[in-house]
Amino acid sequence: MMDDLKISKKKPSFPIGSKLHNYLQEYNRNIRLPIFYEDLLRFQGSIVVYDAHGEDTLWVRVYYNDYEREEIDLSLKRVYSILISDGNENIFKYLNVDAIDYCTFGNSKPFRVKVRNVLNDNYTHFYVKKADASRVYGLEFEHMLSPYSLNFLVYKNTLIEEHIAGIPGDEFIKNMLPECSHSEKSQIAKEFVKFNERCMIRLLGDMRSYNYVIVPTHDFDHVVYRIRAIDFDQQCYEGKFNVYRPQFFKENFKMVELVREKIQNESIEQYKVEERSIVARRMISYHDRISELLECMEADTISIPAHVQQLGEAIYKYTLDVEFRRSETMGAIMKNALDFVRRNYQGMNMKNFF
Repeated sequence: MMDDLKISKKKPSFPIGSKLHNYLQEYNRNIRLPIFYEDLLRFQGSIVVYDAHGEDTLWVRVYYNDYEREEIDLSLKRVYSILISDGNENIFKYLNVDAIDYCTFGNSKPFRVKVRNVLNDNYTHFYVKKADASRVYGLEFEHMLSPYSLNFLVYKNTLIEEHIAGIPGDEFIKNMLPECSHSEKSQIAKEFVKFNERCMIRLLGDMRSYNYVIVPTHDFDHVVYRIRAIDFDQQCYEGKFNVYRPQFFKENFKMVELVREKIQNESIEQYKVEERSIVARRMISYHDRISELLECMEADTISIPAHVQQLGEAIYKYTLDVEFRRSETMGAIMKNALDFVRRNYQGMNMKNFF
């Protein structure tokens, strides 16, 4: 069942508070950078970037004055070095900044930087964005509660994110999913169930098909598919509970249809329980760090009061846990959600969670 979900067109950017700043410093996420987001906004011109089919990608390639470009390139090489190799400047001579692209779509308006190794033509990307507290919380929870590690840095009002490789979900669904075998479609359906559950538990919203990627991995005689979130802008902001459940976005209709066709209800429940158990074990592994992050989040403002009240009430109706109704911040709702998972993992019946 698809829902008429409305996402706030312009989510406000929330500043990094002192408690979150101290947390980031403690875990080596806060490092002095040689360039700021605003520095890259000084471009003098741009051209539209098209994909292989001639479609507008909504990115533009930007250009700078010659006297600024040299300094910007050097600073971006330093950022790449800090992100990838702890600031080793010996690699500079092997690096070239091939392109700087700017996205005009969405809230974060990021810059995408392409860095190439001139010795072998291998290249990678990283992103320069405005630092937003809700996005930082989203990145940290993804790092700790998902199967994937994330590499990012924050300095004052600038956020640097490592590129997450994969096939954009909307492209995969349109062009590749129809060609998948029966067994591959079953495996993708299973992964979508687990991805849906993981997003709901950790309250990561707006996982429409273009906000996640499909990662295929060859394993012996078959391909294993994984789904990874790539946009963390909507961590605990919206008040509507279904925003945190990818199954309710019309852009994911084909994936939901696949689940209905390939997986029986009993197996769906099994995969949900598996994912909750995995998340709970990760919570135990990162117990102290998650507790520190939640302490920051409870004292922080990353949404509006109306959304907090709406979401707390909605989750209360699903769980009948009065703590959600009493929550006064999104951080408190997040803490109660993770506590709920932990309690179930420690022996309570998990079947009816959410």
